Amino acid sequence: MKDRLTISAARNIFFGGTIFFFAIFTLLVVQSVMFVDESSKPENLNEKVALGKEVWERHSCVNCHSLLGEGAYFAPELGNVWVRRGGRDDAEGAADFIKEWMKAMPTGVEGRRQMPQFNLTEEELDGLVEFFKWTSEINTQNWPPNDAG
Repeated sequence: MKDRLTISAARNIFFGGTIFFFAIFTLLVVQSVMFVDESSKPENLNEKVALGKEVWERHSCVNCHSLLGEGAYFAPELGNVWVRRGGRDDAEGAADFIKEWMKAMPTGVEGRRQMPQFNLTEEELDGLVEFFKWTSEINTQNWPPNDAG
């Protein structure tokens, strides 16, 4: 066995490794795209969900809340708020709870973190509820780890 690595051997290792890891990277990208398409239920997207996402972004809700684990942890996780409020069993009750919660903020309770009043229209509230319902249907692989978020 030689004591030195030749230039041609180094080149072969470099190109072989590059091709190998590029192939692995490509397979992982394909698998990720397939998983996202299957898990996010794009067939359930509609104008109300899009409006809810637009409201979420316009008011920078992610600055306080997390959604599917992404965002700030000042306020509760909202990716499963629909489920936490009983949306699977009573969709109308969950929608009403979320909308009334938004309308009632801030409560003025001393010592509690308070959400600002955004004065959302009924249409915007409906869109936000639909957005939360849609996010609750995404396969998050058991995230968050508990119902409270």
